[in-house]
Amino acid sequence: TTGLMDNFTAHFGHILSNSFYPVLERAIGVGSAFEGWSPHEQDVVYQVLIPMTPPRGHSFQLELDTAAERHVRNFRVRVQLECTSRREQQGENMLCFLHYSKKELRGKQDPSLLDTLCTGSYLDVHKTAHWFYQLVRETWSALPQSQSWRLILLPSRHSCQFKVTNGRESFRIEMLFGVRRGDSDIFVSSQPREAHTPSTTWPETYAVAEMKFFQHIAKQAPPDALHLKCLQFLTRLPLGSCFPAYSMKTLVMHRLNFAPPSEWRRRDLLERLVEIIESLGLCLQVKCLNHFIVGNQRLPQDIHLPPDVPQAKPYNLFHHLAQQPATHSQAMHDYQVL
Repeated sequence: TTGLMDNFTAHFGHILSNSFYPVLERAIGVGSAFEGWSPHEQDVVYQVLIPMTPPRGHSFQLELDTAAERHVRNFRVRVQLECTSRREQQGENMLCFLHYSKKELRGKQDPSLLDTLCTGSYLDVHKTAHWFYQLVRETWSALPQSQSWRLILLPSRHSCQFKVTNGRESFRIEMLFGVRRGDSDIFVSSQPREAHTPSTTWPETYAVAEMKFFQHIAKQAPPDALHLKCLQFLTRLPLGSCFPAYSMKTLVMHRLNFAPPSEWRRRDLLERLVEIIESLGLCLQVKCLNHFIVGNQRLPQDIHLPPDVPQAKPYNLFHHLAQQPATHSQAMHDYQVL
C-alpha cells in the first residue's frame, strides 16, 4: 500500500504541477492496519491520509464551526486568493487572480480553486472526492502496479475508495484527504463523524497523532509486548453496537499512557485485560469515556498538537449513554455478558 501510494503521489505531482488544484503531499498511513492491530485481518481496509496544501495564488484558512454545541470539532476550509503580481513581474508564467477579471483570464490560465472544488468560498468535500476519483482513474495506467493488478473503484462521497486485485489477492484502500492544522499532527479531514454532515464541513481528525502514539509505544516496548494482541482480542469480541472498536482502542491507549510498555509482557496479559475490562465498567457507571487526544496534557512530546487541543474540554465518547437511558441499559447488559 505504501509503495502504491508513493507512486500515485509522484504521478499526481507531475499532473498537477502547473494547475491550481491543491498540492498533494505524501500519504500517511493511519488506522488499525498501520497501527498493527486490525481486528479482522481477512477484511482489512488500508486507510491513508493525503495532506493538501494550497496551490499558487491561494491560501487556506481554517474556521472552527461554533454555530452549535457539538460532540466533535468541525471546521470549514476557507479558500482565499492571494496577490501574485510580484511573481508575474519576475517572469513567472502566472496571472494574478485578484488583478485580472475572469474574462481576461479565460483562455490564458486555468480557473482558480474557487471555481473548481469550492462551494462559495469553502473547499467542498464532495467535489474534492470526485476530483480524487478522476485523478486515480487517469493515473492508474501509468503506475507499474497496473501491469499485474486490476483497479476497481468503489463508491464514496467523502473519500476515494478502491480495490486492487490480481485474481488471487485483493487489497481495499481508502484515500482520505485533509488539511494540516499548522505544523501539528492534527488535520481536518474529509471523513464525517456525524450523519448528514454538510459538504463544506471538515471534522478534526486525530488519526495521525494516534498512529504516532502507537509508534512511540513500539519504540519502548519489549520484544514480547502484547499490547497490540490485547487490543486485537478486545475488538474481536462480539460486544454489540454499544462498544465500537474505537472505544476499546481508546481504553487501551489510556492504559498504555498510564502503564509503561514494560508492563505489557506475555506474563502480564491477563492482568492488563482485567484492568481494561474494569476500566470499561467504571466508564459505563459514570457514562463517560474521555477522548484520548482532546484534552489530554500527558501525551508524548513527539506528538505535536495545536495549543487548543490539549487545553480543550475532553470529548466524552459515551455522551450518548447519558442522553439515552435505554442505550445505557443495553450497554450495561452487554457489559455483564462480557
